[in-house]
Amino acid sequence: MQYRTLGRTGVQVSSLVLGAMNFGRMGRTTQDDATAIVDAALEAGINLIDTADMYSDGESEEMVGKAIAGRRDDIVLATKASLPMGEERNHQGGSRRWLVTELHNSLRRLGVDHVDLYQIHRWDPTTSDEETLSALTDLQRAGKIRYFGSSTFPAHRVVQAQWAAREHHLSRYVTEQPSYSILQRGIESHVLPVTEQYGLGVLVWSPLASGWLSGAIRQGREIATNRSAFMPRRFDTSIPSNRTRLDAVERLAKVADAAGLTMIQLALGFVTAHPAVTSAIIGPRTLDHLRSHLAAADTVLSADVLDAIDTIVAPGVDLAPEEKYDTPPSLLDPSLRRR
Repeated sequence: MQYRTLGRTGVQVSSLVLGAMNFGRMGRTTQDDATAIVDAALEAGINLIDTADMYSDGESEEMVGKAIAGRRDDIVLATKASLPMGEERNHQGGSRRWLVTELHNSLRRLGVDHVDLYQIHRWDPTTSDEETLSALTDLQRAGKIRYFGSSTFPAHRVVQAQWAAREHHLSRYVTEQPSYSILQRGIESHVLPVTEQYGLGVLVWSPLASGWLSGAIRQGREIATNRSAFMPRRFDTSIPSNRTRLDAVERLAKVADAAGLTMIQLALGFVTAHPAVTSAIIGPRTLDHLRSHLAAADTVLSADVLDAIDTIVAPGVDLAPEEKYDTPPSLLDPSLRRR
C-alpha cells in the first residue's frame, strides 16, 4: 500500500480509501459483510474510511461504527453531510442549524466523539460560504471534527470558499472529493489545477466509472451489474454517450491486456498517477470486490500506458458530461438564467 500526505494537513493516508456507500440496503451488505470488508481493508493497509449520513439513511455510518469499534485511533474517519435526510426541508444543506445537528447525529451513529474529516457533500447555493465555514470552524474548535472538506464542488466554488475563509478569518476546506476516472476526465481542466494551487488533498470517487471500468462490462455481454439495476439509463447502450463509453472500454481493455493488468488495476492506477490526486475511493460490496481492488494498491502505470489512455480518452474530456454533479444551478433551472 502506498501512503500520501493529505493536502497540507500532515496526515498520512493510504492511496486507496475504503468507501462505505454500499454498506447497508443500498448495496445489500449486511453488518457481518461490512465488518469483514473493514477487517480485510485495514489488514491490507487501508487507513482511511469514508462514509456519509445519507448512505442508506444513516445505516452505513452505523455499520462503520460497529466495524471499527475498539480501533478508532488507528483509522482516519471521514463522513459527509448536506444532502437531504428525509422530507423535512431544513434537514439538508450547509446551514449552521443543520450541520451542528447532523454532525451530532453522525457521531451517535458512528459511536465516536469526533471525526477526522467532515465534508460538505454538495455545494448549497442557498447558504453563504461564511455561514457554512463559520459553523465548521466552531465544530473544529470544539474538537468534534479535526478537518473539513468539500465534495464535488465546481472549481469556482472551491476558489470562492478559500477566499471567504481568508476574508472572514475562518478555517478553510483542506480537501475536495470529486468524481474522476478514465472516462470522466473533465476535472483535469478546472478542478485539479485549483486544488493544486491551494494545496488541497483530493479523494476521488467513482474511479471505476460506476462499474464501466470494472471489467464486467464488455461488448456483447449483458450488462447486469448492481449499479445498472437501479440506474438503467446510465448503462443503456442505445444512448450515444453510452456507446461511446463502451467503445472506449473495449480499447482500454486491449491496453490493460498488453500491460498485463486487470481493468481495475488500469483504472485505479490511472487516477492515482495524477500528481493532484491523494487517494482513490473504492466501494466494494463483497470481499471478492475488495480483493480485486486491493490488487491495484501498488500499481504504477508506465508512461507508455498513460500515453495510450490519452489517445483513447483525451485529457480534460468527460465522455458523459450529463452525469456531472457540479453543474451550475442556472444550467439546470431555467428560472435562474432568466430575468
